Amino acid sequence: MAGTRRITVALFLVWGASRSALLLCLLKVWVFPGPDVTGDVSVIYRGWYDVLLTGGFPSGDVSWQYPPGAALAVLSPALLPFLSYAHAFFVLALLADLAVLALLLYAGARDGGGARGPWLWTLGLALLGPTVYARYDVMVTAVAVAALVAGARHPRALGVLAACGALLKVWPALLLAGAVRRRAWGAAAVTAGGLALVCALAMPGAFSFLRAQGGRGTEVESLGALVLHVARHFGWQGEVLLHYGSVEFLGPWVGTVSAGALGLSVAGLGWLVVWRLAARRFSPATLADAGFVAVLVFTVTSRVISPQYLVWLVGLAAVCLGRRGARMTVPALLVLLACPVTVLEFPVYFGHVVASDGLGVTLLVVRNGLLVCATVGAARRLWRDTVPADERVLPPAPRFPALPSRDSTDSRGATESRDSRDSVASSPSGVR
Repeated sequence: MAGTRRITVALFLVWGASRSALLLCLLKVWVFPGPDVTGDVSVIYRGWYDVLLTGGFPSGDVSWQYPPGAALAVLSPALLPFLSYAHAFFVLALLADLAVLALLLYAGARDGGGARGPWLWTLGLALLGPTVYARYDVMVTAVAVAALVAGARHPRALGVLAACGALLKVWPALLLAGAVRRRAWGAAAVTAGGLALVCALAMPGAFSFLRAQGGRGTEVESLGALVLHVARHFGWQGEVLLHYGSVEFLGPWVGTVSAGALGLSVAGLGWLVVWRLAARRFSPATLADAGFVAVLVFTVTSRVISPQYLVWLVGLAAVCLGRRGARMTVPALLVLLACPVTVLEFPVYFGHVVASDGLGVTLLVVRNGLLVCATVGAARRLWRDTVPADERVLPPAPRFPALPSRDSTDSRGATESRDSRDSVASSPSGVR
């Protein structure tokens, strides 16, 4: 007990010190190297805030590419009217961070994972730098972590929270990949449908973000962008511009690279469908593990891999580690290793990334390579843990009646016993 108390005290000391450092950087008391990361909050979010207060969405702004629930995050600084918009936003992001830590501590104590998940979260966000509080992704991640923690025992809560998260930033819908109970899917459908209808009726332009997504190029930090970074050294005549709210490649063959990324996302979706149909062994850990894999797949194959996307992955990895006998330890550590590389490529050496020079390309190769390895490793682990061995290669061979003998009787009894155990393990009633 005393050892656990010391670990918890050390955890909060590290969390408090690291978060204080992040806030000091955001408040410009300490100057963090690289471009200023607070512009999204103080300029873009603040502009959207003014538009949203008029009763409509900023549909005329092509950088508004978020579901209607994002309006709640943008409007949230109104809860602290005694602070400036940016300062209020940073405080609310800090509170969302603290909420995630509390959820992870609760889940670790409940499921036997101890403090591994909270430590991963504390260190991961610290290594990502002040960008984590200068975007609203930490708020979305808090909803996603709550969905997984509650959903382990309450399927309807999973569905409701996943739907709420999806209306904030789409990706939490992927948390339903490992849901076994139909109640989770039903609750998600009802919640999403009801909230979407309310948004559409209450404010015009609620779904205008869907049009903006179609005209995007390939963001310079994405996996597909590596092709264009290398092509620049061989005479490719494209350019790098601020486009649709991010720094993207524009020019010849960019459409092909973007189509390739979309094809990889479709292939990833296909793999998830095949896995879901083949999976038979569902344990209490499968829900979080499958959600982690699904978000990894779509993050790695996306046309955009912004630094704040690592916040999602760190949060989901931390939930996976919060259970005794966690199976995603290696992929989670790879995600953690990707965090310091991410802060180096943005914001510290982002100029080198934009210039496609040796340092910039090397940082992207390392960061994206770590994420690819994490994705492949996590997907293989999920498959091996949930798909019976006889369904991975060939269907089981037919059994023929054997001559009655003591040996054959013993063999048949052992086979029937094994089959009964397998049926119990794969039955939905065995899932807690």
